[in-house]
Amino acid sequence: MIDVRPVLFINGFVLLVLAAAMGIPAVVDLLSDDIDWKVFASAGLVTAFFALALIFGGRPKVRQPLTARQAFMLASMAWVSAAGFAALPFAFGDLRLGLTDAVFEAMSGLTTTGATVIVGLDRAPRGVLMWRALLNWLGGEGIIVMAVAILPLLRIGGMQVFRMETSDKSGGVKPRIAQVAAAITMVYVAFTALAALAFWAAGMGRFDAICHAMAAISTGGFSTSDARLAHWGTAVQWVAVFAMLVGGSSFTLWIGPWKNWRPRVLDDAQTHWYLLFIGTLAGLLALWQWAVNDMHPGVALRHAAFSVSSVVTTTGFVSTDYGAWGGFAHVVFFILVFIGGCTGSASGGVKIFRWELLFALAGIHLKRLLHPHGVFVIHYNQRTIESQVLDSVLGFVVMYFFTFALFALVLTVVGLDFVTALSGSASALANVGPGIGDIIGPTGSYRPLPALAKWVLAGEMMLGRLELFTVAVLFSRSYWRG
Repeated sequence: MIDVRPVLFINGFVLLVLAAAMGIPAVVDLLSDDIDWKVFASAGLVTAFFALALIFGGRPKVRQPLTARQAFMLASMAWVSAAGFAALPFAFGDLRLGLTDAVFEAMSGLTTTGATVIVGLDRAPRGVLMWRALLNWLGGEGIIVMAVAILPLLRIGGMQVFRMETSDKSGGVKPRIAQVAAAITMVYVAFTALAALAFWAAGMGRFDAICHAMAAISTGGFSTSDARLAHWGTAVQWVAVFAMLVGGSSFTLWIGPWKNWRPRVLDDAQTHWYLLFIGTLAGLLALWQWAVNDMHPGVALRHAAFSVSSVVTTTGFVSTDYGAWGGFAHVVFFILVFIGGCTGSASGGVKIFRWELLFALAGIHLKRLLHPHGVFVIHYNQRTIESQVLDSVLGFVVMYFFTFALFALVLTVVGLDFVTALSGSASALANVGPGIGDIIGPTGSYRPLPALAKWVLAGEMMLGRLELFTVAVLFSRSYWRG
């Protein structure tokens, strides 16, 4: 039998952080003379009450590292409970969202998906806008910590390559997680501050700059305007491109030791693929816009670089309606949804690292056709990749596309048209935000969707954010049999 007390104990601290965060939008509303500050204050007190109940009620008698089984349970429980309490300000605040919309918006924020059901952001209370940005920011940091400190120990989808421990023979989640989390937080805060300053210098107001900096570095994509980044000019959009690229890079390599004042991220094979891929596709789409749609070369390059960066990093920011670029662009952006940023980043999707290994594996199979008795080895950053890692990656990718197809089918059953169901499933699983089509496209909203479809998409967001197997393992008999 699994001892759930340590899980409840840690989950209590997660909710306590969420309760403390609610104080920020409360102060913002109070300074803006908005009565919604009472809602955030009340929601914070309610959340803190349940958090303390979990902390004192679940406090284990003896402090021990979490086992792998407890870590699986904690990941899912933390996201579900956090989304439930984070929905309180949306449900009881000035927006008066229903239960479905409130939970959908909260889950979208915490999973850094950026899909929204709120219309009229330009007139929305500042506290709500700040809360959405904070959900993105907190969710992004949580995902990065999980990706570099927990998933490698659980061997999810080949993540054991990024294990930061020399050994994990005990099977427990090591105390060093606290050190890793602290280092990541410092870098995360520094990049957010730099992005906010850059947005402000580019022409944004201070409040908008802070909100967009949190949304960009976390690859969350929540904006303070219905027009998204199209509301601002060229300089702001270029700042967003660089902020999104940083958010989609591996934070593990930013916190590692630098050599000759050069961060390790610049020498990483995954980063090279990441930048080369985005640069190539941005150039291709810019050429398409200039040659076919007669767009000015500079404008074409800016919108292409922005849109490709936004989709690949799964941020979901929009500078223009790329849904109007034609069929070729539709296909390209639909494919880009599945790519994802770097492992150890806040972005979703399959991730560049896994695609790199899959292409290397395909190349080896081609060589074996010519040299059946040859011995071929796959390397990543001068390290040999073990067969267990390749098996994990293959299993993850198969599970990923199976889940995408299954949820797309479910969405058609609940009433969505083919394009909306297909792109909505892909976007939710990859935590991108905007889909394709007239309803949930770059300039659309998830608000018109049926309530059941929103619940399905919210569940899929969490599945994609937690790398599928972290949640799926909870439904296996062997997990509960111990």
